Amino acid sequence: MTSVKLGMPAAPPPVITPRRKTRQFNVGNVGIGSNSLISVQTMTTTKTHDINATLQQIAEVTAAGCDIVRVACPTDKDAEALPIIAMKSQIPVIADIHFQPKYVFAAIEAGCGAVRVNPGNIRKFDDQVKQIAQAAKDHGTSIRIGVNGGSLHPKLLKKYGKATPEALVESAIWEASLFEEHGFHDFKISVKHSDPVIMVRAYQLLAESGDWPLHLGVTEAGPTFQGTIKSSVAFGSLLSQGIGDTIRVSLSAPPVEEVKVGNQILESLNLRPRKLDIVSCPSCGRAQVDVYTLAEKVTAGLEGMEAPLRVAVMGCVVNGPGEARDADLGVASGNGKGQIFVKGEVIKTVPEDQIVETLIEEANRLAEEMDLGDDENPASGSPVVSVS
Repeated sequence: MTSVKLGMPAAPPPVITPRRKTRQFNVGNVGIGSNSLISVQTMTTTKTHDINATLQQIAEVTAAGCDIVRVACPTDKDAEALPIIAMKSQIPVIADIHFQPKYVFAAIEAGCGAVRVNPGNIRKFDDQVKQIAQAAKDHGTSIRIGVNGGSLHPKLLKKYGKATPEALVESAIWEASLFEEHGFHDFKISVKHSDPVIMVRAYQLLAESGDWPLHLGVTEAGPTFQGTIKSSVAFGSLLSQGIGDTIRVSLSAPPVEEVKVGNQILESLNLRPRKLDIVSCPSCGRAQVDVYTLAEKVTAGLEGMEAPLRVAVMGCVVNGPGEARDADLGVASGNGKGQIFVKGEVIKTVPEDQIVETLIEEANRLAEEMDLGDDENPASGSPVVSVS
């Protein structure tokens, strides 16, 4: 009888670089800053005044792992819907404000966790910072100063010729100074651009200029595939330097997809506790089974699993046994059969056509064992399963 540990190790996993030290505040009940986990955000695509549809979409992104959700507020009807949405949402709501300062005050009064303001778009914004700061302070509301390459102030466009990193940063620092001048510090900043190279440089410059929490985003990143690549490259570069406190992956896709990609980026960099992690062979002439199909079926069969299991689906004798032994659960396939491993131990060998169902069955069993272990001794770290 061999006792083996399952799931993620008790000690925190290593990261590339420690987080940059930033100020700390809350958006609703979610901590923002270097003392808190990096949060994943998205934005609803519904008309905010359609309260039921908006709350339904918020529920969907919450289930996918979203921490904070942003809703558009371009009209009076949308502003009127904010109190109900803010009250009924399971996660903090940020109101996204452009053009009309009156909606900033409406969102604060509505109980939103935060308000995103775009200084380049809001008319007479600078003239009302004092009143906005006071209202936000009175209601415990935080602010995001959202500078965007597509809506930079005309004066800065004239000065720099286009939306350069320096132009984005100058806009952000100016607006930050206005809030700080009035004793308000509960804000984070974003300097988004559609070009990942410009975006990365802008955030690097901004990080050098102050200790503000930063919200990362490549704006208008594109369809799912292209936007995922752009965001992963840009976020990976910045997060590996310790830069970034909240993120939003902007995709021309349903908000749930943004949340999934955002969580996966953070999990891949050990910046968020990993859940299910499936390792599988790349395209390779050594594979002796249809690894593509196996991996897809296992992924589909385990969709929604929350347990922090690493599952290896391997198709040849070169790397297969080693990767399978290294995982919580794995299979090394070849010659029409697969060896099933649980934490380094072969527990059975099954025909090729039973590999998928066996992995799914074992993964669910191990997840149940982990849940039982947590219930019996919550402070014990990873649970133990016995393998004969």
